[in-house]
Amino acid sequence: MHPHAMPETLDQWLEHLEALHPVGIDLGLERVAQVAERMGLISSSVSTTATSPVPSSIAPRVITVAGTNGKGSTLAMIEAVAAEHGLRVGSYTSPHLLRYNERVRLDGQEADDALLCRGFEAVERARLQAPAISLTYFEAGTLCAFWCLATAELDLAVLEVGLGGRLDAVNIVDADVAIVTTIALDHANFLGTDLAQIGREKAGIFRAGKPAVLGSQALPGSVTEEALRLNAPCYALGEAFSRSDVSEDGWAWQGQDGHQAPLSLSALPDPGLPLDNAATALQALSLAGVALDAAKTRQALSKVMLAGRMQWLGQWCVDVGHNPHAATYLATRLPDAPEGGQWWGLLGMLNDKDADGVIAPLVARIPHWVCVSLDGERGRSAEELAARITRLGGTVHHCAASPEAGATWLAPRLATHDRVLATGSFFTVAALLAMPLPASA
Repeated sequence: MHPHAMPETLDQWLEHLEALHPVGIDLGLERVAQVAERMGLISSSVSTTATSPVPSSIAPRVITVAGTNGKGSTLAMIEAVAAEHGLRVGSYTSPHLLRYNERVRLDGQEADDALLCRGFEAVERARLQAPAISLTYFEAGTLCAFWCLATAELDLAVLEVGLGGRLDAVNIVDADVAIVTTIALDHANFLGTDLAQIGREKAGIFRAGKPAVLGSQALPGSVTEEALRLNAPCYALGEAFSRSDVSEDGWAWQGQDGHQAPLSLSALPDPGLPLDNAATALQALSLAGVALDAAKTRQALSKVMLAGRMQWLGQWCVDVGHNPHAATYLATRLPDAPEGGQWWGLLGMLNDKDADGVIAPLVARIPHWVCVSLDGERGRSAEELAARITRLGGTVHHCAASPEAGATWLAPRLATHDRVLATGSFFTVAALLAMPLPASA
């Protein structure tokens, strides 16, 4: 490809990438690792040359986060606490809600279009060197993100693994500290329904001799087995580190540093995100060599916010939860509606998700429902969701063709003290975040 034929805008690049590789998800690391080596992002024993020294990694310290739920909130808290301690932090997450730029954050700011375009150009030049290599949209995006992180002179990079773990493109970079947050059923058509096998896949981000942080007390044994096999020091929630529940005085964390010396922090504020994830974030940071200061940690946790995770916008709470584990957590965290008000649910889901498993814990808290259709090959109709909600004991008042149409229908029916939970998919939440959400008249 002639340089002048390259796309010029971010939107053009994303369209180009979607057209390049016919399969959306093509698990395997060989292709993406070859292009990364050509870009100088990772070193290979055969590809380093004296004229172009290859960095050992994209940052002096790398924390990688895998798991079914809790990855985004764990990463957000690692980023916030590290930044409060004066570290220059970069992160890579997926998917995005409104703008592709959300996926790459550098020192607290989303990467701008110009930087991402330069990154995609670097990926394309490397990809097209003979022999040319095909990359999926996600793989090209991951390499672009790594290029952005590598050029930003960071102290710490925090990486969220997309689908799976072992064969995810993010796993071409060796983590100094690797986290598995939770293991639950999700993406069954790619990862299967065997929790032990899913655990092994997620644990594929562990590295020999490097700390592995286990962020749930309900992980399958296969995760610990993989850490032991690699001789990776294992730090498990409930064993090496723990946290108290929130009380009037906040909550407390106990953990260890890299030499297994005990650490503790108290009077921590509720971050509005799962405390298991907060405790995991603190343990990972201490293992990455950050000497946690109580005041700075409190400051970071008091202001951390994650779009689309129990995010309140007036009467609306939007949450991207799309599997039973996430829905159960949501159901336990929803406050009661104010006196004289009631809860409504707005639900839109993809067809590869366990809809009954999501609906069951939520209908126990939310009596009134609006169902919305999501388009695309993975879409699911509002009518199908409505039948499931009705069968599980909820009352469906309306089926809408889109999340926007569902919110518009609900607007004139909301009383002042009513509350709405909008959930079920990133697509549902993204559509609502892109519009002004209606409030009661």
